[in-house]
Amino acid sequence: MTDSAINVIVADDNIEFCNVMRDYFMTQIDINLIGIASDGFEALEMIKEKKPDLVILDIIMPNLDGLGVLEKLGEEKTEHMPRIIVLTAVGQDVVAQRAIALGADYYVVKPFDMEVLTRRMRQMFDNTLYNGKEKKASMNPGGEGAELGNSNPGNIEAEITRVINGIGIPANVKGYTYLRKAIALAVDNQQLLSSMTKELYPAIAETYNTTGSRVERAIRHAIDIAWSRGQLENMQDIFGYATTREHVKPSNGEFIAMVADRLRLKNSIIV
Repeated sequence: MTDSAINVIVADDNIEFCNVMRDYFMTQIDINLIGIASDGFEALEMIKEKKPDLVILDIIMPNLDGLGVLEKLGEEKTEHMPRIIVLTAVGQDVVAQRAIALGADYYVVKPFDMEVLTRRMRQMFDNTLYNGKEKKASMNPGGEGAELGNSNPGNIEAEITRVINGIGIPANVKGYTYLRKAIALAVDNQQLLSSMTKELYPAIAETYNTTGSRVERAIRHAIDIAWSRGQLENMQDIFGYATTREHVKPSNGEFIAMVADRLRLKNSIIV
């Protein structure tokens, strides 16, 4: 740690994700993780108490979400206002823009590359992030500096199977096979998640001699089955909140992105 280290708070209710962030930041001499909050109210108290330079704030959290935290900070006119990077999921562009309007400095779409994130953090504090461009910016999946790290495809396939079996998707439905393929493709190329209808579904359809719309419906059906009779503890481990069958089901894209993100982090795949 140096005298000019960036003091950071992470606010995210996904314990595994926070552990990954903590372990990575410990290897960075100029980044000092001073706190981890699991919900919005805890994040607000931690910001007031610890006065961080930067808050990495997830949009989806229990009790008070990321937008609520931004609203509270604006209402209370916090004396020490940190820089804020919000974390969003694929398909949450409108929410991300709302966060920017409420005062966030930058938004990042999950899943993302930790090396790119830390580079952006440093650029925020040495005033080189925007380079004269509009201040409010985003880091999209597969952006600058993206590359595929070394991974073992066989291991990834086995882990995908274990995950979707664990959340209760039966192997005898078509969506099971399509989901396995979709997640594997997303692990290798996360840009597909931003173009599911035009690229991801057609790629799967071509492999299995069907149509993109049938692939989409089959995946939706598989997720519905998991949500109605699946293993809630395993779902909570993946999705990062106290899952119940009454909770709003994730979209196909959210589901695929979260599982792919989990596998990418676990296997240290840089994409």
